[in-house]
Amino acid sequence: MAESKKVIGMDEWKRKLQAVNVRKEDMNKLVMNFLVTEGFADAAEKFRLESGTNRIFFHVLFFFLVNLHVLMDIFDFPYPNTADIELTTVTDRMVVKKAVQNGHVVDAIKIVHNLNPEILKENPKALFSLLQQLFIELIRAGKTEEALMFAQEKLGPLAEENRFLVEFERTFSLLILHNVANSSVSDLLKMSQRNKTANNVNEAMLISQANEKETKLSSLLKMLAWVDKELEKEVAYPKMKDFSTCKLEDPAAI
Repeated sequence: MAESKKVIGMDEWKRKLQAVNVRKEDMNKLVMNFLVTEGFADAAEKFRLESGTNRIFFHVLFFFLVNLHVLMDIFDFPYPNTADIELTTVTDRMVVKKAVQNGHVVDAIKIVHNLNPEILKENPKALFSLLQQLFIELIRAGKTEEALMFAQEKLGPLAEENRFLVEFERTFSLLILHNVANSSVSDLLKMSQRNKTANNVNEAMLISQANEKETKLSSLLKMLAWVDKELEKEVAYPKMKDFSTCKLEDPAAI
């Protein structure tokens, strides 16, 4: 017979939460990290000047961090450090992102190369994404002959060398399909594809600058989900089912 779980009641859990001290500076750094990593330069600068004005958002963020602290303490894990975030490179990444989103792939490639020629050399995925997007933009512009030559000389060899052949074949089918809009590759001509390419390049630039390719908030959410899943195997405790309301669910009521 399986052993019964240890139960942490609502009162005890609330005492644990109240014992945690989350600094406002740490919350500010997490938000700044999100804005910088995602490339929102204007929003990041505005937040720097007016941080802490959204009370509802900070209440939710505070409650999330407090719960994570308590879970990490139970597991005896060190809480992750929230280092200072710099804005020095966000503008360059934003310019590249906008160029890709507007279909100006050649401009984006030039900007990245001028910043650091090694970025795309060291990240075949980002390079392939840009060249794939350039091929798509040629198709969109009706330059089929130029697209065919580009695929044969640039995109195809890169795909073969780095095992992107499946995606290459899928992209190349844009040249031969008569009704792309109703095909399985219609998504390649949508804005979502440009965004996907922009995100791949953004990640490559972040890696080259020794920054995370994922926001700290995303990492903390994943950490919370993992710790929550592991703790649930041994302990019944008040769980937060909806972070938008910060409402705890009493284990006694389950």
